[in-house]
Amino acid sequence: MASIPVLLLFSSVLLFSLSTFPPLCSCSASVLSTPSTGHHALVVPIRKDPLANVYSIPLKQGRASFLLDIGGPLLWSACSAFHPTFPCNSKICMVARTFHNPICPLAKILPGPSCTCYATPVNPLTNKCIFADLTSTDVIISTTDGHNPTGSVTISGVTSSCASRAVLKSLPRGIAGVAGLARSGLALPAQFASKFSFKRQFAICLPSTSDATGVAFFGNPPFFFLAVPEFEATARLTYTKLKRNKMSPGYFLSLAGIAVGGQTVEFLQRVLDFDSLGHGGVKLSTVTPYTVLHRHIYLPFLKAYARATSGIPRAPKVAPFDLCLKSSALGSTRMGYGVPQIDLMLVEGRNWTMFGANILKQVDAGTACLAFVDGGPKAERAVVVGAFQMEDNFLLVDVARSRLGFTSSLLGVRTTCANFNFTTAAN
Repeated sequence: MASIPVLLLFSSVLLFSLSTFPPLCSCSASVLSTPSTGHHALVVPIRKDPLANVYSIPLKQGRASFLLDIGGPLLWSACSAFHPTFPCNSKICMVARTFHNPICPLAKILPGPSCTCYATPVNPLTNKCIFADLTSTDVIISTTDGHNPTGSVTISGVTSSCASRAVLKSLPRGIAGVAGLARSGLALPAQFASKFSFKRQFAICLPSTSDATGVAFFGNPPFFFLAVPEFEATARLTYTKLKRNKMSPGYFLSLAGIAVGGQTVEFLQRVLDFDSLGHGGVKLSTVTPYTVLHRHIYLPFLKAYARATSGIPRAPKVAPFDLCLKSSALGSTRMGYGVPQIDLMLVEGRNWTMFGANILKQVDAGTACLAFVDGGPKAERAVVVGAFQMEDNFLLVDVARSRLGFTSSLLGVRTTCANFNFTTAAN
């Protein structure tokens, strides 16, 4: 890695609005296999790691996979000894430094002709900060007409960050790096939109099993899933505003409350708001396996769900869960086990409703547990909506309009996230 002339120190934080700089992409695209003229978006399969409970997308030659991080600010992976870099005074370096993660020490740049721009990606699984060169790399991805893949393109010069191979060892086997999709100028949605003149938005649909693939789209709808009749996901979306957090490029919901079985859970409402340090709020996370609640919310929520399921025989607790039920006593529906629904009550008066498949985790043949976790009294966030609660839900993040579109469970329309047709369309 090129040397980085920095002095690590804690001092005043350089913070800009995440909209200060437009999305930048020094990339170009070349066609690998001729796409049809009707493509309007990019598409990539999402795979689930059954052991680590994380999700990945293939983006490289040989389809090397990258951990999918909806809150990550950029793409990062291992670099060769000889890799391109950017000077400290470049515009793209200013974009890279727009957001400084508070867990990373600040660095004072010593100006000079040999000053090399660095980035500070954070490993989302270990929460460790990395100082590494800002660089560029090539990405391979499929185009789509919304029904099928229509071809493949190589996008050259996608701005990314290096990472040491020692850092990569903490990622699950077969994962080559991290693909960040956050609200930042160097995240993949911004760079792809800049290159292809797409709307600055993306959609994810996480699979509920490692035996099938989910799907991610970048660009413009429609996005179809196999069903009878064929299901166009964006036609069924409910929208809610996304809140901005000056200390994080992630995506935050405007939540008014939580209900169990139609009954509002009473808890300390102010924990839903951001404090002066950017703590609090309700964040979406694809690297958090199960939804995590601040203890002020978790304890009354757990009590409410225990009361709502009081007629169902209990099973011994299985960590990290605190309420487990005997699955033999549970009725089954096409939305999963027939248990009281959970509503995330949004400020506009709309609800993101969760049913059995996104509420109970089958931990063994006879036990299903409430898949919500206690974050403790010092949790950084009021709520982190985890990946299990997103599985088989179609989510569209409209970055340009700062809103989230969601469908609730696709099981309700007799399809799943595994039902995008990845068979390449004939030209």
